[in-house]
Order: sequence, then C-alpha cells, then structure tokens
Amino acid sequence: MTEIHQTAIVDESAKLGENITIGPYSIIEADVTIGNGTWIGPHVVIRSFTTIGKENKIFQFCSIGETPQHQGYAGQPTKLEIGERNTIREYCTINRGTANGLGTTKIGNDNFIMAYAHIAHDCVLGDHIVFANGASLAGHVDIGDYAILGGFSLVHQFCKIGQHCITGIGCVCLQDVPPYIIAAGNPAKPFGINSKGLRRRNFSAQSIKLLNRAYRVVYRRSLDLQSAINEVEKMNGNNSEVINFSEFLRHSKRGIIR
Repeated sequence: MTEIHQTAIVDESAKLGENITIGPYSIIEADVTIGNGTWIGPHVVIRSFTTIGKENKIFQFCSIGETPQHQGYAGQPTKLEIGERNTIREYCTINRGTANGLGTTKIGNDNFIMAYAHIAHDCVLGDHIVFANGASLAGHVDIGDYAILGGFSLVHQFCKIGQHCITGIGCVCLQDVPPYIIAAGNPAKPFGINSKGLRRRNFSAQSIKLLNRAYRVVYRRSLDLQSAINEVEKMNGNNSEVINFSEFLRHSKRGIIR
C-alpha cells in the first residue's frame, strides 16, 4: 500500500510503483519514476528526469536529481538513474548529467551512501559501494563495485576508482586508483593491497598473493608504468583479478596514483 503524507507535493505525471512511502513535505516533480517498495523520508526533493528503482531508502533533506553544478548547463533534460536497494542518508546531493557528458548520472544497486555525500554530474557508480560521511565526487567520476570511500574523501573530475578499493579519511584522489588498492593522504598515495577486504569477500589466498606480487611490481621496483604493466601481464597466470588490475593500469587516462 502506497502512503503519501498529506503535506507532500507529488506531481500528477510522476510514475509511482506499489508500496511506496513519501514522507512529510517531500516534493516529487514531473517526469519522476519511483519503483516498488521505495521509502522516501521527510523534506526530500526529487527533481524531474529522475528514475529510482525498487526498495531504495532516501532519508530526510536529500536533494536528488538537481541540475548539475556546471557553468555550461543550459537547461537540457538530462537524467539521473538510481538502481535498486540503495540507502541514501541525510543531506546527500546527487546531480543529473550534462549534455556535454554522458547525459546521465548513474548509480547501481545495493550502495550505502552516508550523510552529506555529494555525487556530481555524469558520475557512474557500480554496486555494493560505501560512501562514508561527506565523501564527494566531482563530475565524470567512475566508481567500481565494492569500493569504500572513507569519510570526507574527495575525487577529482574524470578520475576512476577501481573495484574493491578503500580510501582513508580525508583522502584526495587526483588520479585514478587501481582496483584492490588501499589509498590515503592528500594527494592520495598507495598503501598496499586491500587484503583484509578481499578476504572478507572470499577472494582466494592465491588471488591475494598474486595481487600483492603485482602491486610490488608496480609500486616497489622503480619501473616506469609501461614496463610495470608489461611485467604484470607476464605474471598474471590467467588470474582474473590480476588481469583486471593490469587492464585498469593500461587503460587509465588520468594516470594512476603512485
């Protein structure tokens, strides 16, 4: 059963699924789609051209689908797409895409986005990601599955954060962070493989061993990046995690933290 508080303002053209809750004083604009079982707390604003999937929880004072903070934006009907089972805590801000970028900001499934986080225009988030309080992304940032951004981590525009990474409190990422890495500091520096996190996610001991070996090739042998990539590719042994690591290095456009 859908429950809409009498003080909420919901545009007639908004498409609402079943068993949705919309709290007091929330505003749902035109051209918004909300999937079954989604809970929206009080004082939430969801702007036009936003699509939200099933069973999300969006807490009070969030701004979802606001126009991008981009000087070139001229009112184009860009989009925000949010997947399923995400938790978005208090005071989060998530902007739509830009016409000059992807046109769409995309958030996957099962993410936990804590209070005061900011996700700017044209960002793409995978699944099972954690943003601690105050973590913020500039525009055009990609975040891989199972990444964890520590409190008040900042990511520069066009950077990529690889899957299964973790960043420390106040980390400032000005370049790409390869998958499976621990990063910390301002600017971000590498501090080894996220072995504890990988063990928790049932990565094999062999994969973790190979990733640590690949890490040492890239970060401990004083090789230039191209030579390091070549060495990692020789030693991967068809291990999917090491292949993923080396492919990320090879395709990085902003360069990696080193």
